[in-house]
Amino acid sequence: MAKQEVTNFARFYALFNRLPSFVGCREELKKQIVLQYTRERTEHLHEMTRKEYDECCTGIERLIPNYDNSREVYLREMKRKRSAVLHQMQLYGVDTSNWTRVDEFCMNPRISGKRFRELDGDELESLLVKMRMIIRKKDK
Repeated sequence: MAKQEVTNFARFYALFNRLPSFVGCREELKKQIVLQYTRERTEHLHEMTRKEYDECCTGIERLIPNYDNSREVYLREMKRKRSAVLHQMQLYGVDTSNWTRVDEFCMNPRISGKRFRELDGDELESLLVKMRMIIRKKDK
């Protein structure tokens, strides 16, 4: 048996769950999608090659109304939040050109307790407020 190329199916299920609801069994729909993208080689998601899996996910993205637009908006918003937080860190004196320093700063339990790249949108927003308060207190 060949080595399983894809081990994380989060992208597939995130997209699959956003497909418009159709009458019928969701499990059967999943099997049909997998069969289509493996050229009827298998109906099992875990037996797909990396190339088949990527093509499948890209195909599903095209079926979701406004998927590209919503993803683009999300990515743009995350970039804006990250930039704002990094700017505040810079004002505080953190060397933002050094990701190790940024992560060390963020890992402090009083800051966020996570690496910078692990912060989601809400956590970035919270950290932005926290950084502004820290800088305000520092300047007094």
